[in-house]
Amino acid sequence: MEKTLAFNNEDIKNSMTIKLTDIPKDIPPFTKNIRRAPRREAKLSNSDIKLALKNALRYIPEEYHEKLAPEFLNELMTYGRIYGYRFRPAGKIYGKPIDEYKGKCTEGRAFQVMIDNNLDFDVALYPYELVTYGETGQVFQNWMQYQLVKKYLEVLTEDQTLVIQSGHPVGLFKSKPDAPRVILTNSLMVGMFDNQEDWKRATAIGVANYGQMTAGGWMYIGPQGIVHGTYSTILNAGRLKLGIPQDKDLCGRLFVTSGLGGMSGAQGKAVEIAGGVGIIAEVDYSRIETRYTQGWVSEIARTCKDAFDLAHEKMKENKPCAIAYYGNIVDLLQYAVDNNIHIDLLSDQTSCHAVYDGGYCPVGITFEERTELLAHDPEKFAHLVDETLRKHFELIKTLHDRGVYFFDYGNSFMKAVYDAGCKEISKNGVDEKDGFIFPSYVEDILGPQLFDFGYGPFRWVCLSGKHEDLLKTDAAAMSCIDPNRRYQDRDNYIWIKDADKNNLVVGTQARILYQDAMGRTNIALKFNDMVRRGEIGPVMMGRDHHDVSGTDSPFRETSNIKDGSNIMADMATHCFAGNCARGMSLVALHNGGGVGIGKAINGGFGMVLDGSQRVDDILRTSMPWDVMSGVARRAWARNENSITTAMEYNKMCEGKDHITLPFIADDEMIDELVGDREFE
Repeated sequence: MEKTLAFNNEDIKNSMTIKLTDIPKDIPPFTKNIRRAPRREAKLSNSDIKLALKNALRYIPEEYHEKLAPEFLNELMTYGRIYGYRFRPAGKIYGKPIDEYKGKCTEGRAFQVMIDNNLDFDVALYPYELVTYGETGQVFQNWMQYQLVKKYLEVLTEDQTLVIQSGHPVGLFKSKPDAPRVILTNSLMVGMFDNQEDWKRATAIGVANYGQMTAGGWMYIGPQGIVHGTYSTILNAGRLKLGIPQDKDLCGRLFVTSGLGGMSGAQGKAVEIAGGVGIIAEVDYSRIETRYTQGWVSEIARTCKDAFDLAHEKMKENKPCAIAYYGNIVDLLQYAVDNNIHIDLLSDQTSCHAVYDGGYCPVGITFEERTELLAHDPEKFAHLVDETLRKHFELIKTLHDRGVYFFDYGNSFMKAVYDAGCKEISKNGVDEKDGFIFPSYVEDILGPQLFDFGYGPFRWVCLSGKHEDLLKTDAAAMSCIDPNRRYQDRDNYIWIKDADKNNLVVGTQARILYQDAMGRTNIALKFNDMVRRGEIGPVMMGRDHHDVSGTDSPFRETSNIKDGSNIMADMATHCFAGNCARGMSLVALHNGGGVGIGKAINGGFGMVLDGSQRVDDILRTSMPWDVMSGVARRAWARNENSITTAMEYNKMCEGKDHITLPFIADDEMIDELVGDREFE
């Protein structure tokens, strides 16, 4: 017997002032040659399919249900997700100048700039499916959420906070001007369900959104967002592993890797800025075309021989060069092994967190065949992926034995190899708890050299859309850096000095610059003062979640945490809560990030600089907290550089802030005391 409700859909409609009302008559046409996401897989029961439809129709007035239900069902069965294509605005979406958006407060309009920039055809990986980068990193689950969030942002005031759960706007709630304007989370799943299969189901039925690290947090700024980190990583890898002096670059050195999509698209540009030669394998020619057109790779090679011949020519001439190899990385490495070709630095940046969803292409098939297999024979595809991962690993081992330095680039590559059956990649030979035999780039390079000091991927967007504003902020940031303090500061000074010359902008006018706690604070305050004086328009400031304190991830961001707490998610959660308490404009917390569901908790923020004293006050408390909460955790894990950084901070902030520091036990004493004992 059907239950009779005390209300009907007309009552629900009349009780909301913010809702979807204008249902587009037609589905906007799709622009040719724009990349489309492959069909997504999930094990759905009959009741799950019904649930997915009911969940999607929650956004739609009842009078349209009969028309849209079959359309949504067709999307689900065809694409594996309900995207609501009908609700996508026609034509190109891009981040327009802030003054072109409706809104009752600066933050509400600023967030709309950021959302649209994340879905720009020039920025997003699969813009029609709302995927910004990383194969599955979405801004929203569907276009109904996009439209509804836009409506909320247009009416958001400085006395309200918009709450968003996995892309869904829960609603507006009364707050105050120095509270966040938006608090959002993505795919935070209860422990026993925090796995890939349950997440796939949750996404398919419309209750989970994979925010990646900056897609679902609206702070992606195109591949530029990772260029500085990639530049710093490979440059410091050269210094640490190849004996390059701290004041020199990668001139005459060869870096080989793969992936030219969203995040990985930065690799070519980074190696050129670092002065080296890079070969980046990519199986999707459209991605090569995009990076070549943007000037992020300089040459294209269609054979392994051509790629290495061109690389050696450029190395002899000491000319920086990024070469895109159109083909599979496994074929490229096989050629290097067979022909005894030396590689200085080796890595991989394919989307191995989504290895069975199209993020990694098996060797021996084309990209188009990969897409067909994903849609029609996912089991065979998964089998081929595992075979290729095992072969990839064997080739890396051979090259490593010949003196090549290989590092995992935080894309979950080594975990994917482990899951494919190569248990020998495990450091302890039993499980993944102690990590893997090859270091993560954070474990070996970025962690001790940058994160432990507080340096991380600070970023900003000039919301006016004016390039001259970006140039003014570049100069202002440069004036805040003392290049003689540390070699990291010298690297950062050179980076920002040459930023415009390196043509880094894709999408809206944005910049990335690694800085430590006080560096970020000083630059932020200077920018806000420039806004106050009318020298520039408002600025959106934030960071990648891939940072000192933003992410707990044992295979990446916290891989150099050696006290056993690398499996804990306290740091990212506290960073999120602290940023909320201190009034950051937007505060985000996600599950997954670059390594996949269940393998990380990551958080970020966005701070709108409007020139007000209120923003100055928030910056003075929030910026140091956002960085130093992570340094404090790293120091407590006995990371040497974090301890010295925290000691300096305690002295500088005496009477205000104070970080607990560890006493260091003597290793020999502990070894002698414990001996060979084990706990049974």
